[in-house]
Amino acid sequence: MSYAEAKKKYAKIGVDTEKAIEQLGKIAISMHCWQGDDVGGFESVGGASNGIQTTGNYPGKATNPEQLMADVDFAMSLIPGKHRLNLHACYGIHKDKVVDRDKIGVEQFKPWVAWAKERGIGLDFNPTFFSHANVKDGLTLSSPDKAIREFWIKHGIQCLKIAEYMAKECGSPCAINFWCPDGFKDDPSDRLGPRQRMAESLDRIFKTKYNKKLVIPTFESKLFGIGVESYTVNSHEFVMGYAQSRKILALLDMGHFHLTENVADKISSFLMFFGKVAFHISRPVRWDSDHVIRQNDDLRGAAQEIVKMGPENFIIALDFFDASINRIAAWVLGMRNMQKELLKAMLQPNDCLKKLQDEGKFTAQLVYQEELKNYPMDEVWAEFCKREKVPAGEDWFKAVEKYEKDVLLKR
Repeated sequence: MSYAEAKKKYAKIGVDTEKAIEQLGKIAISMHCWQGDDVGGFESVGGASNGIQTTGNYPGKATNPEQLMADVDFAMSLIPGKHRLNLHACYGIHKDKVVDRDKIGVEQFKPWVAWAKERGIGLDFNPTFFSHANVKDGLTLSSPDKAIREFWIKHGIQCLKIAEYMAKECGSPCAINFWCPDGFKDDPSDRLGPRQRMAESLDRIFKTKYNKKLVIPTFESKLFGIGVESYTVNSHEFVMGYAQSRKILALLDMGHFHLTENVADKISSFLMFFGKVAFHISRPVRWDSDHVIRQNDDLRGAAQEIVKMGPENFIIALDFFDASINRIAAWVLGMRNMQKELLKAMLQPNDCLKKLQDEGKFTAQLVYQEELKNYPMDEVWAEFCKREKVPAGEDWFKAVEKYEKDVLLKR
């Protein structure tokens, strides 16, 4: 079937494919830099630790800023549309001596800003509360050690300043996400104390003056993980309560909930009470494992909610890291999968389906929901990619294989 035929087929059910293509082209997804080097950063050669880890040893990972920038450029050349880059604080570019995290500033991120401005894209940011000696007994901002808390409070304050600098220079608001690995392996004797200390530390950070039109703080919850099987300070309930009371955004990460929970079901409630939804798109497999996202029911459900409630009300960022496969392929596949699911949702007659629900016509609703799954979305996707001058099908992987042979394997 040609695009012209697909366009006519969708028109019969009241769906404008041209409008969908235009809408998809306006959605900038924040692509996470840390897939490119296994969450390593440029401070040391130690790799990810203290609350985060990657598995696998696929050859060719980026080992310096130049390599990572080149890999990001190549990945983005195979992804339709113009997107954003999400940076962690550990990716600061240091000259002669590494500046510790309580003292980092805009100087370490000037090369990234120059890179982004040259490409006309926005940047998002994250303090890095892991892979550091000052993660003491698995705790950072909630540590009973005042000196440890002070170190991480200073880090958070510096990161707010960096985020504002990025936003001003790039001409685009910068979302800055706070995620801390704090928690305990076994049952704690005190659940309240760490959360009180966490709240007090965050309050200190957010009392820093920053431009609230340019900087969008988000706070991410966590359910479980290796080393924090029994208790996490920043539970879903704590994060929602703190964020709402302090008028910042709580962030949903698809990997930070029990595997039987439907994260898509949470989105409408978040939108109602926060006005905007910050979202990390990930895929857990039996634990918070951050696998490359696939076109599965979880991703489809999330994309449908984003489209139904208006993409302009969402901050969409990807968050996964797989060191067992080609890292650039992981980026490209994940980004394109997110776009494909968004497009599928845009090609639904959502107003019609809502009307069927409101009228109690559940048989008709079910029939249409199922029949629409076999509509010719691929032809619309191909047309979108054609206009964006990128391969529509799996041919993009041939370019990745060539890049691996010519570049990655020579590192």
